[in-house]
Amino acid sequence: MLVGQFKIDRVSTTVEAEEIVKFLLSDYSFDDTRYTPGELVHFRELPYRALKNELSFWYAKDEQGKIVGINCVAENEQKTGGYSWDYLVVHHDYRKAGVAAMLIEQMYVFLKEIQARYLVTYTCDLPEYDRIRQLFEKSGFTLVGRCPDYYYEGEDRLIYHRKLV
Repeated sequence: MLVGQFKIDRVSTTVEAEEIVKFLLSDYSFDDTRYTPGELVHFRELPYRALKNELSFWYAKDEQGKIVGINCVAENEQKTGGYSWDYLVVHHDYRKAGVAAMLIEQMYVFLKEIQARYLVTYTCDLPEYDRIRQLFEKSGFTLVGRCPDYYYEGEDRLIYHRKLV
């Protein structure tokens, strides 16, 4: 789907998955690059899990075909219509260009089509994550929990919830 100057697609080939992994591990994806070992596994596996229909994964490309953002959700293990929103990442140079909004819109269209009941997401409590916390709160999410020292000592996991239907 072409939206403005960006093309939004769902990952469907191993070539796309490889490009997404390179983007996720690049210097221009995350602000905080002190990745946990589990995050590194996620970055390398998530696009390929989407190829097996284990989750839904969108990516945005600019006019030159460069990946500039990704977004993914997966139904939770209960299989009752609850979804987990895992990663929303936008290239440093494309922030405030509407990429995140377009990826989120595609996600909400999908969640509405499948009649998802709720969406749970999470982030870290460090200052580097202020923008994503603000995005969650502006988007109708409620902070429902905190798991102390989840990522590393002194780095709490904040859990957010939004009812969809």
